[in-house]
Amino acid sequence: MKKTEEAKRQHTTPFSLHGGWENDETVEEAAVREAIEEAGVRGELMHFLGYYQFKSRTLQDEFSPEGLCKAAMFALLVKEELESWPEQDHRQRSWLTVPEASECCRHAWMREALEEGFSKWHADGMISTIK
Repeated sequence: MKKTEEAKRQHTTPFSLHGGWENDETVEEAAVREAIEEAGVRGELMHFLGYYQFKSRTLQDEFSPEGLCKAAMFALLVKEELESWPEQDHRQRSWLTVPEASECCRHAWMREALEEGFSKWHADGMISTIK
């Protein structure tokens, strides 16, 4: 699990990748782009983990007074760690075990996506252990 650290100003989890997809790209293309921009890693999308709904105070408006959002979560098999990336001035990377990453999750839906994703990889024989 790649950890990115962003300034505390946004009250994010330490390994969050935020953003969204542009009108001219698929959600999969957006996930790959966000991984490059925010974590500085390239890889292969392995599994779609699902859509997870959450509320965002910063995205409340007249169209969504409760700030309801939907995150598309993917497992990414990292194949390359870039020396420089667009948001490197705002983020610091480090590798975490699944339990360490789970402890960093600010919301239950994030922990659920992380743990379900790695459990599926383990069950499918794609990884030999979950540490």
